[in-house]
Amino acid sequence: MINWYVYIIRCTDGSLYTGCTNHLIRRWHQHSKGNGAKYFRAHEPEILVHVEEHSNRSEACKREYEIKQFSKEEKEGLVRSGINENSDDQ
Repeated sequence: MINWYVYIIRCTDGSLYTGCTNHLIRRWHQHSKGNGAKYFRAHEPEILVHVEEHSNRSEACKREYEIKQFSKEEKEGLVRSGINENSDDQ
């Protein structure tokens, strides 16, 4: 079974980008090169600050959407919590 990940990347301008993938390392390299998301053409990725593991694409996409609805302050709170969640434990 392939796990899916929801992640948050902090950019050099302080902005946060949320996405999901089934291959976190490959996706990070794509983003680092400015590929894979138009957002990174204008915002240079700096560091991966949050990761959640999900058992399937549907759950990961639902969670990605949920996080994208958060305010910047709510996203910062999630990052500050230091909790990288595994959906199977919830």
